[in-house]
Amino acid sequence: MRPSESKIVSQEKLKSLVADYKKRGQTVVFTNGCFDILHVGHKRYLEAARQQGDVLIVAVNSDASVRNLKGPGRPILDESARAHLVAAFRAVDYVVLFGEPTVASLLRDLLPDVHAKGTDYSADTVPERAIATQLGIQIAIVGDPKNHSTRALLGSLRKAPHG
Repeated sequence: MRPSESKIVSQEKLKSLVADYKKRGQTVVFTNGCFDILHVGHKRYLEAARQQGDVLIVAVNSDASVRNLKGPGRPILDESARAHLVAAFRAVDYVVLFGEPTVASLLRDLLPDVHAKGTDYSADTVPERAIATQLGIQIAIVGDPKNHSTRALLGSLRKAPHG
């Protein structure tokens, strides 16, 4: 098994791992995204999320949920490829796939200490804000300004002259 593959785990396995980390007093950070065609913004976001604690869990949207969020023609990379690429980052400890519109059920199930979101959100606009507050999960807005996006990258590629 390649190292990145061992980082991709089921929700059930992750629940057990999180409980163990928390028993040892380690801070568990959780974040999520589509990660369809990785760019420097993703790298900076994941590294900034990791700085919020000891263990970083990344939930990657399933192919169906990316299609629902981003529209026809997306994702570019399938969920397995996206999960493996995210798992390859040193800052990432575990990756789990999810298909719901938000990660509220994962937050309820895993009970991380911190829920990290990118700078395209504010503490008031995080979709899972209410459930995080109810569960005592801290919300952290991390990463550099949202001036990198897969949508913009794809637009540039479509406009580029082909030789």
